[in-house]
Amino acid sequence: MTSPMEMALNEARRAALAGEVPVGAVVTDGVGVVLAIAGNQVEAGQNPTLHAEYLALAAARTVRGGKYLADCTLTVTLEPCAFCAAAIAAFRVGRVVFGAYDPKTGAVEHGPRLFAQPTTHHKPEVIGGVREQESTALLREFFKAKRDA
Repeated sequence: MTSPMEMALNEARRAALAGEVPVGAVVTDGVGVVLAIAGNQVEAGQNPTLHAEYLALAAARTVRGGKYLADCTLTVTLEPCAFCAAAIAAFRVGRVVFGAYDPKTGAVEHGPRLFAQPTTHHKPEVIGGVREQESTALLREFFKAKRDA
């Protein structure tokens, strides 16, 4: 059986092939059923909000109905940014699992550390560094190719 992180990594690879920053996300329900898979679509949609996390969360909500995903896990290849962390809180996601840490624009373990703020209404369980080396390598290779081009 393919793990959610493997699915997210595969989606990140697809995103990279499409010229997108290689980030992939998967939402699973409380028993591990995959509800949604998405990769970044910022370039394709010419829309800076089309992050993998947000797309996967919105799709999972459509599949589930209702507005919250409290029993769900979001698995993503990169530490969520402030936009995505706010969406995670708004959807009331139960758990976030991510691969690569993002010291520049991450907002979970870096920067604003959104879930550590006393004013944040929802604070999911967070597990970082899952298959970190693979996630980081995808990003490094993508940006190196961009610089070398």
